[in-house]
Amino acid sequence: MKTTAGTARLSGLSEKIFLDRYAWKNADSNATKVGDIVLVLTKDDPKFPAKEVGEVIARDGRKATVRTRSGEVVESDVEKLTLTIEKTPEEMWSRLAQAMASVEATPEKQKEWTDKFRWLLDDWKLVPGGRIAAGAGASDELTLFNCYVIPSPHDSRGGIMETLSEMTEIMARGGGVGINLSSLRPRRSVVKGVNGSSSGAVSWGGLFSYTTGLIEQGGSRRGALMLMINDWHPDVVDFITVKQTMGQVTNANLSVCVSNAFMKAVKEDLDWELVFPDTKDPEYNEVWDGDLDKWKKSGKSVVHYRTVRARDVWRTIIESAWKSAEPGVVFMEYYNQMSNSWYFNPIICTNPCGEQGLPAWGVCNLSAINLSKFYDAEKHDVAWDELAQVVRYSTRFLDNVIDKTPYHFPENEANQKNERRVGLGTMGLAELMIRLEIRYGSPESMGFLDKLYGFMAREAYLASTEIAAEKGSFPAFEAEPFLQSGFMKNMDSVYPEVTEAVRKRGMRNVTVITQAPTGSTGTMVGTSTGIEPYFAFEYFRQSRLGFDKQYVPIAQEWKDAHPGEELPAWFVTAMDLSAKDHIRAQAAIQRWVDSSISKTANCPADFTVEETAELYEMAFELGCKGVTIYRDGSRDVQVLSTSKEEKKEEASASAPAAEAAAESAPAAETEALDSLAASLPVTATPQQTAVFDKQYKSRPKVLRGATYKFNTPFGMAYITVNDIDGTPGEIFLNVGKAGSDVFAMAEALGRVISLFLRYGDHGNKVQLLIKHLKGIGGSGAVGFGPNRVESIADAVAKALEMHASLLSEDEQSAARETPIAAAASPAGDAGHDHGGSGGIAPYTSTDLCPSCGSASLLNVEGCKTCANCGYSKCS
Repeated sequence: MKTTAGTARLSGLSEKIFLDRYAWKNADSNATKVGDIVLVLTKDDPKFPAKEVGEVIARDGRKATVRTRSGEVVESDVEKLTLTIEKTPEEMWSRLAQAMASVEATPEKQKEWTDKFRWLLDDWKLVPGGRIAAGAGASDELTLFNCYVIPSPHDSRGGIMETLSEMTEIMARGGGVGINLSSLRPRRSVVKGVNGSSSGAVSWGGLFSYTTGLIEQGGSRRGALMLMINDWHPDVVDFITVKQTMGQVTNANLSVCVSNAFMKAVKEDLDWELVFPDTKDPEYNEVWDGDLDKWKKSGKSVVHYRTVRARDVWRTIIESAWKSAEPGVVFMEYYNQMSNSWYFNPIICTNPCGEQGLPAWGVCNLSAINLSKFYDAEKHDVAWDELAQVVRYSTRFLDNVIDKTPYHFPENEANQKNERRVGLGTMGLAELMIRLEIRYGSPESMGFLDKLYGFMAREAYLASTEIAAEKGSFPAFEAEPFLQSGFMKNMDSVYPEVTEAVRKRGMRNVTVITQAPTGSTGTMVGTSTGIEPYFAFEYFRQSRLGFDKQYVPIAQEWKDAHPGEELPAWFVTAMDLSAKDHIRAQAAIQRWVDSSISKTANCPADFTVEETAELYEMAFELGCKGVTIYRDGSRDVQVLSTSKEEKKEEASASAPAAEAAAESAPAAETEALDSLAASLPVTATPQQTAVFDKQYKSRPKVLRGATYKFNTPFGMAYITVNDIDGTPGEIFLNVGKAGSDVFAMAEALGRVISLFLRYGDHGNKVQLLIKHLKGIGGSGAVGFGPNRVESIADAVAKALEMHASLLSEDEQSAARETPIAAAASPAGDAGHDHGGSGGIAPYTSTDLCPSCGSASLLNVEGCKTCANCGYSKCS
């Protein structure tokens, strides 16, 4: 294997992060001596502090003199110095390898896995999660888990204080905490015991937020908190808007848990009931835990507080997210349908960054594979074999964390050892794609992401089955219900060998894959973070370590090799992409992530509320488990910025350029079509190949085109038509949820049409396509009269008509006022009708029944059932 050269040597911000957060600390600051390398506080500001790496050059009692790397001489109390035992990553790697191998059963196994883990960690192939790096082998107090969700608070003063205590203990030892507030009674509801009324769930969230701001985690960072509330709670609107009032909730991330029923109500413009259990029920205090469905199923009554318009609530979410990037949305019902633990442990909340949905008392440990290390320069490809080995070793590494970490609550230990939840993720994706010359966000990149993350999921799952054969499955494992989760059904459709291995050997871990943000660890290592594109190739970073200017090494490397030239198209930044490109990339990766993803859709400063609504709905339609946006300049302080002054007018000026770059983004390369041709069940003779090559129209690196949005009987269709020499040359279709039959069939239709368009006479081909595709119908249709869409094929014909300007001027004018345009508008805009009366089909199914062929296949109690003919996949 040939990978890019790497080194463990750290400098600048990377070295500061390593020493501050992850190196083994010496708690005895009085041990500081001349010659020690330390972190010294150079700016003692509670909001914007700054630290520098330096060497102690003098010591006088409690005072120390430090010369920083920049040459500045600083006087400091020794208490303000960060003194570490470890000075280099190599020392940390050896500590971690020994710690993780120490739980193996025999001395021989311990030696074997110490060596394998040391190889795994070397050169940052696997970058352990922050809690593992800081605590393993260094402390018996610090948790090795990044993610915690504690039970929703018991609805009493004592219960709330108990939750506060649990949260504090976990945060003080380094864990981030998620809390769902839906168990707390709404504002102004009666509290019988004190003859008063409740201040509401949101006010108690403020208490949790305030306490979080007081906590230093393991001596290196503040606590991290996620607060959530369900869409049925009477305080949901107050929760959505709470951050618009300064000072109420300042140290927590916020997300609303949204159900499929709520999204259906938004689509159809229905009323939505805000309810809460009857607190007068004699068993309320003993039974109520925040699970409304369980409460109802037990025959308990609920109190109706008020009826609202679903679209009004949705609009409030959208407007708040547009203003301040919060709240995010988690599609919690869909999350549970996809979850491997659906049959024994429901997900109730996520961790603070949103990538890990967890049950009550759930925990998860995280680490990330550094994909930038797996570029094979000789083959200009991914180093697949070594990547497979790293994935398999990493799965065992994380499984061993479960037995190595200290547990501070017996409930955490019982839950984790019952399900053994781990979260293997990635960093360095953007760097790898740049080396492969694949533009992040392009249609070509969607195919690459599907292949890459599908490959890693397959290897991780096979590794977990092998560990299960050796050490046993997680205790709650039951093969058949486990394999009925939405995630495993998708896995089976592509990698049936994984299903076979699970049945044969069992499964060691209930979940294996999580895509965390890796902000600090990725910055330390010097590569792109999480699954994100680079924010910029030159930027400033504000953190508790100071305000630092950062350069992206791969961009500087290219510029040094090509002086005076602009970066090529595959060097793309977060703000170069359209927000939809971000969501499409998230959806492509989500297909292979059994937990969730921390991903932000970056938007320009002039991004509108309506565009935000469209983006959130698109995320749901494409099968994302959650969505968060960040509109440039929407907060007073940004962690990352491209200018030192952070002028908002500059951000606004850059928005049109970003949009233009997104419109001109290249799509699938010629190699993608070569791959398609290779997969067709035909064998071409050399003579046939020569004729094809002569008539085939090659695809340029950059194409321009447009994307058309049509509502179809199978859901919203996004149809991209790109031009070659002034006429349509390729089409990309995005319809339905990733992994569904409709999604696959639409993709195949787009590929075949593209092949057809680029072979032979273009003008006649376009007209021929329109003629043969227009009017193709199935079991249902959307719209009326000339605006009626019969099928996906019919929508393609209409898109080609519009794109090729074959409509008359009057027809084009009418088209701009049709329900097609209305369908492209956000659900919260009262001026457009998304309900059944406007001709839009109810949001129900995006899959086909294999028996009768209608678009009527629904997920009912974990099984796909046809509402038209009664077919059931499980029968």
